[in-house]
Amino acid sequence: MKPNARPPIETEDLHQSDPKTWAVGAPAVVSSLQQVFSKAGVFRGSKALLKLNQAGGFDCPSCAWPDPDGERSVAEFCENGAKAVASEAMKRTIGREFFAAHSIEDLLSRSDAWHDLQGRLAEPMLLKEGATHYEPVSWDEAFAIVAGELKALASPDEAEFYTSGRASNEAAFLYQLFVRAFGTNNLPDCSNMCHESSGAALKASVGVGKGTVTLDDFLEAETILCVGQNPGTNHPRMLSTLAEAVGKGAKLIAINPLKEAGLTGFAHPQQLGGLLGFSTPLASTYLQVRVNGDFALFRGIAKALVALGAVDEAFIGEHGNDYETYRSLLEETTWQEIEERSSIPRDQIEEVASTMARGERRLITCWAMGLTQHRNAVATIREIANVHLLLGAVGRPGAGLCPVRGHSNVQGDRTMGIWEKMPDRFLDALSRQAGIPIPRHHGHDTVAAIQAMHRSESKVFFALGGNFAQATPDTDFTAEALRKCRLTCHVSTKLNRSHLIPGRRALILPCLGRSEVDAGPLGPRLVSCENSMGVVQSSEGKLSPASHHLLSETDIVARLAEAVIGNIGHIRWRWLAEDYDRLREWIQAVVPGFDHYNERVRKPGGFYLPNPAKQRRWETDTGKANFSSAPLESFQVSPGRFVLQTLRSHDQFNTTIYGMDDRYRGISHARRIVFLNPCDLAELGIKPGEMVDLTSHWSDGERKAERFQAIPYDMPSRSAAAYFPEANALVPITHIADISHTPVSKSIEISITRSAD
Repeated sequence: MKPNARPPIETEDLHQSDPKTWAVGAPAVVSSLQQVFSKAGVFRGSKALLKLNQAGGFDCPSCAWPDPDGERSVAEFCENGAKAVASEAMKRTIGREFFAAHSIEDLLSRSDAWHDLQGRLAEPMLLKEGATHYEPVSWDEAFAIVAGELKALASPDEAEFYTSGRASNEAAFLYQLFVRAFGTNNLPDCSNMCHESSGAALKASVGVGKGTVTLDDFLEAETILCVGQNPGTNHPRMLSTLAEAVGKGAKLIAINPLKEAGLTGFAHPQQLGGLLGFSTPLASTYLQVRVNGDFALFRGIAKALVALGAVDEAFIGEHGNDYETYRSLLEETTWQEIEERSSIPRDQIEEVASTMARGERRLITCWAMGLTQHRNAVATIREIANVHLLLGAVGRPGAGLCPVRGHSNVQGDRTMGIWEKMPDRFLDALSRQAGIPIPRHHGHDTVAAIQAMHRSESKVFFALGGNFAQATPDTDFTAEALRKCRLTCHVSTKLNRSHLIPGRRALILPCLGRSEVDAGPLGPRLVSCENSMGVVQSSEGKLSPASHHLLSETDIVARLAEAVIGNIGHIRWRWLAEDYDRLREWIQAVVPGFDHYNERVRKPGGFYLPNPAKQRRWETDTGKANFSSAPLESFQVSPGRFVLQTLRSHDQFNTTIYGMDDRYRGISHARRIVFLNPCDLAELGIKPGEMVDLTSHWSDGERKAERFQAIPYDMPSRSAAAYFPEANALVPITHIADISHTPVSKSIEISITRSAD
């Protein structure tokens, strides 16, 4: 029997305090410095922080919130970024001695936080067939192993090539070129699991699958909606922008099932008052919508706006499409249905609509995975776009749509071609530049890749970054899929649980971190990234590499491609990777908007990519901004059951666990937590802190996760929340969003029972 792929059940004692009412302040500063100095040391850690998000420095390896266009603070980072840099800049390394001392089974029994503390991966490692321990392998032998397995496949489509959001533009472009030159479009990526729904929705509504605002727009906005997101934990630098906007008179409206500190108040850590604990109130209105009730809420807002006569008829007449159908749908939708599905009373919805309709109707709506990971996610986000179209709140100062991306370059990776169904115009340009035919059939997204591996149709899994086994849904199913592969290979900086769920053979290829000097044969090299607002800027590591064995991601891709394919057409793999300026010239020739790439990326602050929707040019099938008329729906569960959403703790970023605390929610020394409405706990007869088992229910059967501590929290009745990756085992592999195929990690039907002693 294979060892359990799930994170182990922690035995630490839970300590609970009251949830905080504001975020950041002195505790965030103390936490940041403790993390950095304890892991990286005072000198190395300070050097890293002073170069983080600075012109001529390196881009934060954490979230994708943009940097200011103008002058930047000397401390242009947040607690999240400091933790990410501390983890990457660690002086401690692990290699052959570590893996000789720890078997796969032993490492699986350790926590994810323990894995992160062990240090940077120092050399390539191989797990041979039937072995219990990884052992060192040379780079040449590692590339030969991957090449041998790939060449032995009956079809290139029997391989899966995953990408995380950490890869630079240069690495991502070369990677997708290699994959397509090999002959497949199987390019699943982390975007499939987070903001795929945003891209699909916005592309259909306004013709651009990205946000349509800049940081300056926030300072001109009259109303800002934060929906399904927790900026205090997931992108804290956003809080200073929100606080400045509120100070200029903007009304911030928070829409989220849980009451979160980062939406109620902000203590600026670079101001004396903030360090002393004096906070700026943020949200003037806080709507605790039921899980998956956002669709109904925004339909109610639209209905109220029409009733107020707040519709921008001139904008709709010139730019809108199919408005009359949508208006008829609003008239047919009853307030009773809206209230029942959203859990928000009509008078509160109408009050929000009145706020949005004031002044010049400069409205920005931000959202994150609280909206994107539902079956009706695309329809929900299109409903938000509908509201903006009603007000003409797209393509003018202070107004627009703002999906807040998670990982630092996940948006740039997509721009570079990391997608299983890139449009023909991109593939045509790539084929011309490369001088080779490029496959046109659509490849596998993340869920399809897991299913293909589980059916043994895909036999090789290669990951450029990430922690695939813990980021994906249905943990046991995904682990079975990976273990059926002939080879699994991960390009990584740190040990993670995916390395411990191997195929018949497995490789770990250690790479440089973004903070480290990338010393090529012609001198130090810089890379580039794209943030949430379409700004492309340079990133140049400044720290000495953790190990002399490390290669850059770009060099790893080039050497692998040379071993698998060899030079072909116009492609000279190692020549391209020697000097990233050469790669950027190729990108310039293939990807629209990258004219004079090498010149513009070196300018402080970088440059904005074209965004037609900002100029009210709609690259849709109709040439207009399209209203959506999807039928109103919400996720419903059987009587006595709950809707579970997975979320992050404050001591983690994506699947990287930095510690066992969730400071803002009042949780210490525990991660196996399920948050519940206090009245629901009482109805279940379960005491706070008592152990419970969670069982998810889906058409293909039940999944169970045991021994979670039940914690009362301010949230809607019949809702539940638990941390991922611990709760990912409850997410069915076939429960995916319409159109985007994103795993539905925010709408899981569960029952709750007391754990056996």
